[in-house]
Amino acid sequence: MQHLFIVTGASRGLGRAMAEQLSQHAGHTVLGISRQAPSAAFEQWTCDLADPMPVAERLRDWLAAFDASQFSSASLINNAALLTEPQPLAEADLSMLSRAARIGLEAPLLLSAAFLRATQGWAARRRVLHISSGLGRRGMAAAASYCAVKAGLDNLARAQALEEALQANGAKVCSLAPGVIDTDMQVQLRGADPQAFPDHDAFVQMKTSGGLDSAAVAAGKVLACLQRADFGANAVADVRDL
Repeated sequence: MQHLFIVTGASRGLGRAMAEQLSQHAGHTVLGISRQAPSAAFEQWTCDLADPMPVAERLRDWLAAFDASQFSSASLINNAALLTEPQPLAEADLSMLSRAARIGLEAPLLLSAAFLRATQGWAARRRVLHISSGLGRRGMAAAASYCAVKAGLDNLARAQALEEALQANGAKVCSLAPGVIDTDMQVQLRGADPQAFPDHDAFVQMKTSGGLDSAAVAAGKVLACLQRADFGANAVADVRDL
């Protein structure tokens, strides 16, 4: 049985760990989309998701070239995100805010549309997984853009799930918070100016108390959720509750 996985943000952190774990299985075709190509273990597209339209069009055409019966499952994992420097929104660089919104929300929107359209006639089990965050469900000072795009992913998943439920062999969709992971984002938050980032000490405490999963451990948990028979039963979920 052949299975197709598309992972954005596959050059580091959670995305890289997921793509590498998926590529270890025979019968898995894995496509990683990121600004850098860190590994030869799976197919890589080096793309800037801050300009998502060409990437979505390329994905649509790439998927359309496959035999519709080739895969028994096809999954899109929208993982890429850009965390701007922790600081009040009024002090943030406008160009960085724009990049964060394009990478974190516009790209998943366009890639999802391309994926769903190109695979609509496939008999394969189809799944769309958005990597969200607890910060999509609660606010945090000095992280407005990150909170905004993750909240957007949650509601995107809700709308997609309603639409796909009306389709024959509609895709299952979930926006999943993956828990707290020791990635570059955490390093950035721990290194932020406490005067500009009120939650600084809480993130330092999570590290010192051992409250962070490694990227590899978190990837295993997320991929286990993706493979569950009840994936998509809730359009918005948290790996810690499953």
